Amino acid sequence: MKVKIFDCEDESDLEEEINSFLETINDVVDIKYQVSACVFSEEQIYCFSAMIVYY
Repeated sequence: MKVKIFDCEDESDLEEEINSFLETINDVVDIKYQVSACVFSEEQIYCFSAMIVYY
């Protein structure tokens, strides 16, 4: 079993990276998705991440 971790600042970038990766593997065991946000000065920063467990 292996894992692949993705981390992007934009959800559409994360989607593209995951879809490209999924085309290269056969057996997905699980996908975990997470969004975190923080405020830096007056700017809100998001982090979109996912972990794919696969064979």
